Amino acid sequence: MTPGFRVGASRPSVNLELVARYQNIPVACISDSIHRLSAGGSRLRPMGTSRMVGPAFVVRTAPGDNLMVHKALDIAPAGAVLVVDAGGDLTNAILGERMVRIAAARGLAGIIVNGAIRDYDILRIHPLPVFAAGVTHRGPYKNGPGEINYPIALDGMVIESGDLIAADEDGIVCIAYRDADEVCEAAERKARHEAENAPEQEDRGWIDKALHDLGCAMDTEYSLPHFRS
Repeated sequence: MTPGFRVGASRPSVNLELVARYQNIPVACISDSIHRLSAGGSRLRPMGTSRMVGPAFVVRTAPGDNLMVHKALDIAPAGAVLVVDAGGDLTNAILGERMVRIAAARGLAGIIVNGAIRDYDILRIHPLPVFAAGVTHRGPYKNGPGEINYPIALDGMVIESGDLIAADEDGIVCIAYRDADEVCEAAERKARHEAENAPEQEDRGWIDKALHDLGCAMDTEYSLPHFRS
């Protein structure tokens, strides 16, 4: 098959039991559990409903063109998160209300577009989560090329079909298929620890220890500033 214009075979995917475990874990806890190394970029923001978890179904398309995105809608499995890399270009919208309605009818868990969307007035109240980099009224072309089920990278975060995608108001994160079980256990521990330990009651001694270990010079008589009333 010609690179750049092709539909690849399905890939192994995270199972539904694991997806369900990720449902209630904040994305920040997942991110902390992978050493804060990967993120989809701060440009990708929720257009309305934000929380989504599911296996990725990956599409790369030419900027401003949605022919391969339409094909992906026809073959993406129920429960998947459609992840579209349109190069981050905001000149033309990749999708709008009509395609979101198709995605919802097919049972997709959400859509991520590294590009623009339109019909924002509808998408911001639609129950299907949609993330995008921007909004424009200018519609897409349908000429190709593009690829389905081949790796993409958003802000350096590599995503392959079958990987775990989680998103909330803080943004999106991808966990590689092979790492999803291990990361889930670590993220669950992180979320449980935060739920059981109130921040205002924690021991703050670690701050001075870290400053000391890093060689920070501090006057031994330093104190909080005094303000006149």
